[in-house]
Amino acid sequence: MSAYILPLLFVFIFVYAHFKKVNCYDTFIKGAKKSIPLVVDIFPYITAIMIAVALLRSSGITAILADLTAPIFNLLGIPTELIELVLLRPFTGSGSYALLNDVLLTYGADSYISRCACVILGCSETIFYVTTIYMSQTKVKKLLYAIPVALVCSTVGSILACLLCRIM
Repeated sequence: MSAYILPLLFVFIFVYAHFKKVNCYDTFIKGAKKSIPLVVDIFPYITAIMIAVALLRSSGITAILADLTAPIFNLLGIPTELIELVLLRPFTGSGSYALLNDVLLTYGADSYISRCACVILGCSETIFYVTTIYMSQTKVKKLLYAIPVALVCSTVGSILACLLCRIM
């Protein structure tokens, strides 16, 4: 069934565009032309966040923060092995997946820690990356409440992920 969803979606879009008298090819070309300036505009923001994440990891700051916050995270039910993942996830997706790969190789795919790591990645978002990209293209610049609320929600999601993996 899932193999047919994407082709059916394309057929639906083309049929809908035909009835609305929209030229799909021209519309696609216009959108593609708009993407070049968008990429140029957001490239500095992406570069900045990737450099910051690389510096955090290579300097060992994330490991130090993981050690410092371990008692708090352990009290909340998050295993010590996943603290660096929880701390790094709001900044980078690819770095998080690299940590997930390390967890899977170290503990195996069926372990409690690996299941927790997978659910944490599935229920969280790269908050700083997303806000950097989206807010660079909008006029919204006041993120006083948005980022702290997103970080709290991400942490609650991580706690619930570990709780659900423990009871299931």
